[in-house]
Amino acid sequence: MSTHMMSRRSQSGVVLFIALIVLVAMTLAGIAIMRSVDTGVQISGNVAFKQSTLSAADRGIDDAFQFLTNNVTSGLLNNNYGDNAYYAAVTDPGSWADDGVWADAKLLPEDDAGNTVSYVIHRVCDKAGLYSGVNCAQTPKTGGEAGNSQAIFGNQFTATPIVYYRVTVRVDGPRNTMSIVQANIGIQH
Repeated sequence: MSTHMMSRRSQSGVVLFIALIVLVAMTLAGIAIMRSVDTGVQISGNVAFKQSTLSAADRGIDDAFQFLTNNVTSGLLNNNYGDNAYYAAVTDPGSWADDGVWADAKLLPEDDAGNTVSYVIHRVCDKAGLYSGVNCAQTPKTGGEAGNSQAIFGNQFTATPIVYYRVTVRVDGPRNTMSIVQANIGIQH
């Protein structure tokens, strides 16, 4: 028994020291894995919020389409209509991300996901007025201008043309997410 007691006293605790070093290394590795998982969860959450804002943009495009189709025969689309953020001539701001651009936009109620949708409609024309009297993007162009079928004594297109409108939608969502989407809508007049 005395030999056993002597060998125990002669141990200097090297194994305990190595075990503590391994324990510290494992703790640091565990912390690194937890931070990596947290970062992955945050990135996934941000992607989900971004996709939510893109889906919410459809509400703005649909609302603008309803406004255009309901007013296509009323003559309202020939001039600016500020109450619905409609402009009869196209303009391009310096940056769509500037808050000042959206001061006169039509604002839709917040959805269940916390997204706020606002939009602006521009008729793709160089100025206000009846679409046939101003230069508008339309398919096909009508009139007696050189270069169309009338110039070569062919059949003239006489049906009502399709006039194009640009709808720009901004969606502000949770976690300062923002998406800006543009759509071109063609309406037959």
